[in-house]
Amino acid sequence: MEIILVEDVTGLGHKGEVVNVKPGFARNYLLPRKMAILGTANASNLFKELQRQRALQEDKRLGLAREAAAKVNGAEVNIPAAANEEDTLFGSVTEVEIAEALVKAGHKVDRHQVQLPEHIKQLGVYDVTLRIHGDVTAGVKVWVVRP
Repeated sequence: MEIILVEDVTGLGHKGEVVNVKPGFARNYLLPRKMAILGTANASNLFKELQRQRALQEDKRLGLAREAAAKVNGAEVNIPAAANEEDTLFGSVTEVEIAEALVKAGHKVDRHQVQLPEHIKQLGVYDVTLRIHGDVTAGVKVWVVRP
């Protein structure tokens, strides 16, 4: 049975390829999960149109992500945290706390966008990277200070 893959399938092929599979595999696995469509001429045209629409949507998302990155890039936030005499925190500052501080400052940031190699455990100034979308990143400065 000839099908067109709508997404990459390990061991079978990549998105957009026309492949031959057994009818049961296509009918019971690939087609219900919308991983493939039947390989007819109309389906081929439909697939090309879907790819064009997805490319337009991805371009729109990328543009919005660049705008959001430009707004948040260079922002500074203060995060109060209790620390001992050696400036070691009682606990740590995590991605969630940084995201909440940025939201309070008026930026739309999700905790999953904050990229920390490890939690912050000292008072000080830290440069934190936000991965807004794919390769679009922004840098913010986080000040961890005593309350």
